[in-house]
Amino acid sequence: MPNFDYLNVDPDAHRLYVSHGAEVVVIDTVAKTVVGRIANTPGVHGIVLVPALSRGFTTNGTENAVSVVDLKTLATTSRIPTGVRPDAATFDVGTHEVYVFNASGSATVVDAPSARVVATIPLEGKPESGQADDALGKVFVNIETGAKGGTIAVINSVTHAVESYWPVAPAEEPTGLALDAQTHRLFAGGGPAVSMIDAKTGKLVTSAPICGGTDATWFDPGTSLVFSSCTDGHISIFKEVGDRLVPIQTLETERGARTMAIDRATHTIYVCATRVSPADPAVPNSRPRPVPDSLRVIVFEMTGK
Repeated sequence: MPNFDYLNVDPDAHRLYVSHGAEVVVIDTVAKTVVGRIANTPGVHGIVLVPALSRGFTTNGTENAVSVVDLKTLATTSRIPTGVRPDAATFDVGTHEVYVFNASGSATVVDAPSARVVATIPLEGKPESGQADDALGKVFVNIETGAKGGTIAVINSVTHAVESYWPVAPAEEPTGLALDAQTHRLFAGGGPAVSMIDAKTGKLVTSAPICGGTDATWFDPGTSLVFSSCTDGHISIFKEVGDRLVPIQTLETERGARTMAIDRATHTIYVCATRVSPADPAVPNSRPRPVPDSLRVIVFEMTGK
């Protein structure tokens, strides 16, 4: 059965990375063709890119490990044990550390140059997407469910200690998290809303209603646009204007296209989707099912700013 999760873009190398089952598919964004695959990444959720080291770090959810990948050859050079069910991950450029967020309720911190674990951070709930604000010396991660569900955990990037948990309401069970590093604003998407939060204070600045079933939220610094993609086949798009989120567009995609990536150089949107066969009315409790080998990337090119 087709399955996929996070996408990521290297705008300088013109490459799109798509997690898919037990591999990461690599696409040339100019030629729009598959140029390689990162193999043997069981239950992969996503990949963190560190172009300065020519390294990638894939989160292998069913292996409880991270693969360290040579981005030039796409070969795996080593594997690093993590917590149980590693999922999302983010890179802190200030400390050169990769934060791997384990669904079991922890973060594994990996020093990117040495590819070694330097800390394990307990979290009070199931983490989702994270962001690093190196100017503030903080790493932020959504806590979707659990004791501190519906919050953002604030981690000191020097001490690796959790300093606080900030509520994200009216967003609920937050999944996607984006950052405007210039204004130090966080955008947490979950449930009915995306919440804009002051990354210095944790104060809710504003919020806006979004499409249904969101899993990813991105920010494009070149356009000041915020995007939340949803399983209902839409992307809610807003412009950050001071303390406001101004609605720009509800982009129609395809049902199930819950994750996305933005090429910040070209402002192109990439989403994944699979074709779905309808439920069989002759079969009791039949449900729509993904069509095998139907995973594809859908591309939306921006026509204006």
